[in-house]
Amino acid sequence: MSRDVHVINHPLVQHKLTLMRRKDTSTKSFRELAHEISILLAYELTRDMPMQEIQIETPLETMTSRIIDGKKVVLASILRAGNGFLDGMLQVLPAARVGHIGLYRDPATLQAVEYYFKMPQDMGERDVIVLDPMLATGNSAVAAVTRLKATGPRSIRFVCLVSCPEGIQTFHEHHPDVPIYTPAIDRGLNEHGYIVPGLGDAGDRIFGTK
Repeated sequence: MSRDVHVINHPLVQHKLTLMRRKDTSTKSFRELAHEISILLAYELTRDMPMQEIQIETPLETMTSRIIDGKKVVLASILRAGNGFLDGMLQVLPAARVGHIGLYRDPATLQAVEYYFKMPQDMGERDVIVLDPMLATGNSAVAAVTRLKATGPRSIRFVCLVSCPEGIQTFHEHHPDVPIYTPAIDRGLNEHGYIVPGLGDAGDRIFGTK
């Protein structure tokens, strides 16, 4: 079983993440950076995606060439912060389907509580990319992937902006077969279950609700 963690060290990704971490970055700038970084993350996520060969006509002759079957990709956004990454991902994967998983964290137990779940049909033929900016306690990610696995997708991968050792450990205790893609593994969690140094509450910063 795999316990893959892919740390995305591309200079542009790291640069934009640094700007997002700064507490004086405005909501407008944070949202724009989330869009830009999600485009870059999509390139990394699709690096090893399966391809198929099709026959095409160039201006000079017929040839066989390779394409990604974008219609088989599902972007599964964990609400609400995951939505901040959808537009950028869809810019790279415009044919992808979009699913939503509504979860909130119980402030007392830090456990994930589901309130919404909607995915495309025929999940058995689809490759799912789960979007959630933060892998903190790992409880929301575990709950989302557990729910997704029940639909029987062909593959699942999880992408986040910032992770921490506790979240990675919890996630892979439950889902050792699902790879994690992240630009950062931070020091750990504080007493409120927030990643430190982190970047704060990603949903609040994307949507300007705090």
